[in-house]
This record gives sequence, structure tokens and C-alpha cells, in this order.
Amino acid sequence: MECGGLLDRMFAVDYEFAVLDVLFEEELAAEHPDLPAKGLRVLGLTDVGVTHATVLIANQSKSGIGRIDLLALALAIQESCPLLTGDRRLRELCEDIGHEVRGTLWLVRAMHESGLLTHAQAVAAYDAMKAQGRCLPWDEIATQLRHMRRR
Repeated sequence: MECGGLLDRMFAVDYEFAVLDVLFEEELAAEHPDLPAKGLRVLGLTDVGVTHATVLIANQSKSGIGRIDLLALALAIQESCPLLTGDRRLRELCEDIGHEVRGTLWLVRAMHESGLLTHAQAVAAYDAMKAQGRCLPWDEIATQLRHMRRR
């Protein structure tokens, strides 16, 4: 969302967003210390969440999914909420285990449907993401943008 210039709009959508405390500290805090003030909740794993994480990490050791991503999934399971990710392998794992997963297209659609993002702004955001080499399903994005233009 950052490279598309959509962070502020993301937090204006009528959803709550949370991140694992370890993920925030290791990957976000240095460059984005303002995210909690924007509305990002920083949560830790409970004992049950740690157990889920341990099982996920053990079972997925050869999958190529990173430890932090698996911890994020454990948090989503713990909180009984969808996981928001752009990682293909993590999305596939969520689908395999029956955990709801959402991604960039869902979030852009939510912003558009909430009136926070125009079609032109979505095009510009996706263009910026593409220019920065983001691996997204560009065919699906083209379809999404056609639907947005009609509304």
C-alpha cells in the first residue's frame, strides 16, 4: 500500500488492521513508526497462538514461507480474522488450511467501494506498484479496473 500511496486511505476503510508485535519491530518500526498512530494495532501471540505458530513452522519448514509470515498467520488464526497478505505461498497455505485470506485487490476494492479511492487514483496506485516491481495478478487488476470504471 505504501508504494501505491494508499496507506492513509487503507486506514480510513471501515476495517481494523493488526500486525504481530515481532513483525512490527523487525520489519516496520524503523521506517514506519507512525503506523500505530494511523490505526494499526500491534498484537502479540497468546500461549495458544504460540502453539499454532510452532506447529505451522514445523509443518512448513520446506515450503519456503518465512517464519514471520507463519507467525502472522498464527496471529490471524488466534484473532479469528482474515490474513491480509500479498505473498503467494502464504495465500496458498491459507487456502489449503481453510483460513480466509485477502490481498491487495480486496483492499483496493474496499477503498473504492467506501468512496475513498476513485478509479483514476486506483490506476495511479497500481501503476506505481507495477513500476516498483510488485508481483501482482495484473490480469485480475485490469478486470478490477474495468469494473471500477463502470461505477
